[in-house]
Formats: sequence, structure tokens, C-alpha cells
Amino acid sequence: MISIDTFGQVDLRVGQIMLAERVPNADKLLRLEVDLAEASPRQLLAGIAEWYAPEDLLGQKIIVVSNLQPRRMRGLESQGMLLAADAADGRPVLATVPQGTPNGARLH
Repeated sequence: MISIDTFGQVDLRVGQIMLAERVPNADKLLRLEVDLAEASPRQLLAGIAEWYAPEDLLGQKIIVVSNLQPRRMRGLESQGMLLAADAADGRPVLATVPQGTPNGARLH
């Protein structure tokens, strides 16, 4: 169990996927550029390539943990984490919000 103060430290933001592509030589990773209403898009790396075609992700409004420390994978820096649920078959189901939700909006 964590306290409400600890949970309050997690910064969840709405982001829109502007670019999605496979990471060369990585079967599971996609590189995403996500608009969080900041000066420039955030680069996220997500292990969802087995289940999602990059072109199907464009324009999706997702939920991003925006205050994680950056992490390097395959020579690239991931600047956040998208949220997903586990389906019964193990497939990740992206946590999304309605299209009208503003990019950068904070979830409470």
C-alpha cells in the first residue's frame, strides 16, 4: 500500500501520438513521439510492437506517466511511460481518453 501523498507524486498526462515507428533490430519496441502540450514532443519507447501496428496508433490520445526518470533502451531515450491494461490473452490495451481531451491535461 502507498500513501495518497506518494500517489500524488505520479504525474499522469494526456498525450497524443504524433509519430509511431518500429525500433530497428527490436522485435517488441515501438518509438513514439507524443504531444503533451510541451515545447516539443516526448519520445516514448513501448514494448507493444507485437500487438500494435505503428500506423494504427497515430492520433490516439493516451495516458502518459510524464515524470519518470528517462531510461535508455537500444540507444534511445524513453522520456515517460504509456499506461496499458492487460487483456485476458496478455495483449496490452492502451489506456486512452476521448479525442476532445486536451493534450497535456493532468489526470487527478
